[in-house]
Amino acid sequence: MSKIRDAQHSKVEIAVENFGPIAKADIDLRPLTVFVGPSNTGKTYFATLVYALQGAFNDLSGSGLLSLFEPQKILGFLRQLLTDLDIPKEERRDLLKKLEIIDRPFRLSDLPKGVRERLKTIIKSKDFWANELQDELKNCFDLNSILELSRLTGEQRNEMTILMKVSEGAQERWDIKIEASDPRISLDISTNDDSILIPRGWAVSGESVVFGDGSGISFTRSWIVGSRYYLPAARSGIMQSHRILATSLVTRATRVGLERLPEIPTLSGVIAEFMQQIILYDEDRALESQLKHLYNEEGMSVNQVKHLANALELEVLAGQVRMKPSASGYPDFRYLPQGTDEEIRLSQSSSMVSELAPLVLYLRSLVQPGDTLIIEEPEAHLHPGAQADMAVILARLVRAGVKVIITTHSDWLLQEIGNLIRVGELEKTGEVVSELPTSLQKEHVGVWHFQKDGKVEEIPYNRIDGVEPMEYLDVAEDLYNRSARLQNRLEETKGASTRE
Repeated sequence: MSKIRDAQHSKVEIAVENFGPIAKADIDLRPLTVFVGPSNTGKTYFATLVYALQGAFNDLSGSGLLSLFEPQKILGFLRQLLTDLDIPKEERRDLLKKLEIIDRPFRLSDLPKGVRERLKTIIKSKDFWANELQDELKNCFDLNSILELSRLTGEQRNEMTILMKVSEGAQERWDIKIEASDPRISLDISTNDDSILIPRGWAVSGESVVFGDGSGISFTRSWIVGSRYYLPAARSGIMQSHRILATSLVTRATRVGLERLPEIPTLSGVIAEFMQQIILYDEDRALESQLKHLYNEEGMSVNQVKHLANALELEVLAGQVRMKPSASGYPDFRYLPQGTDEEIRLSQSSSMVSELAPLVLYLRSLVQPGDTLIIEEPEAHLHPGAQADMAVILARLVRAGVKVIITTHSDWLLQEIGNLIRVGELEKTGEVVSELPTSLQKEHVGVWHFQKDGKVEEIPYNRIDGVEPMEYLDVAEDLYNRSARLQNRLEETKGASTRE
């Protein structure tokens, strides 16, 4: 049974106040994070925020503070810092020895005091992070100003706060606080001496930076930052019409096209990046990229994720999603039902096929262990039985090392997630369970209930109710009681008719 990658990594906690429809939320991301609740309560807002933060800071796993920099800037930054400061020979020798140890993280406390204080000052003064974060938020939410994300009370916008904290056990590694009020955004990054600068797994040898006594050091990055992927709720329509959309966008990109559209509508970054992945989808190129990293640093195979694409086709879709070249150059996706030899266009297939086709494509050629996959309403257009099957696919993704975040309204999916946790509990006692093909550990699942009053609360797992919100149980009970009352009235009416 495979390990779950996140179990050995840091806890990432994101807290917000006055963020969109959300008055207050404090959520720590688990290997499987689930957002439930009524519509318009902020589930998509928070999922998009996670996506934006990962885009702005490159890595939310807490693998190292310097991962907040763009990866290509990290090595040059360290070299510059070490050469700018006059480090005594003995301290420099100790520093080189610590950097040569790749099976342990390199912490702020491993730096000489002078270098450590200088680095803390540099980290706190990085104003460009605020600009990059603003750009990422505006892009992902399709806004002119991130102040538009602030929660409205009446006609007044409140001050918005976003706090991202990374810790390991009881030890806080670092945190980032963002405050937004008219007219600007402020960002503060706090660290302590135990904050990790460089994660374990970085290879270090000595040549690039040469000191006066001939000692030197160079850095070779062997650690890979996970990618982010977002499957929006609109994916079914985009899959059915992506070639038409692409042709229209190309036409409008010409000068004549722009003259006809003085006010050009824009897409959110989430939708635009999804469309880009689909329109430019190249299965061979994506697979070549995957083959370079067949195993991540914890031995998890890329093929584990690819096999899940096949399982999704076999167990849920009952057919294959295929890509065919077209004269336009844009991919033409088809569906081949099981037991037939005739492919059909996605526009002619069921809405379930269009809904799940992008997930198949992403798992087949893009998503790798260590990546973050956000899916809005994975149960959309699925039969209740298929919704339960989807819960199993998500659990198997988590076990393969993919961090999964979903928004959902599905009682069936939540019930099966509860069952998967129950299987995990039985396995801990040594029981062999054959009812389900995989399992989940309760500490690896976080279910968060978004409420109409703007509050967000965790739904703790229990063996009786699983992870379902009470409102689902209340709805089921109300429906049952209504059904019983109507049946009784029908019986009474039937009895009265018989007596007459």
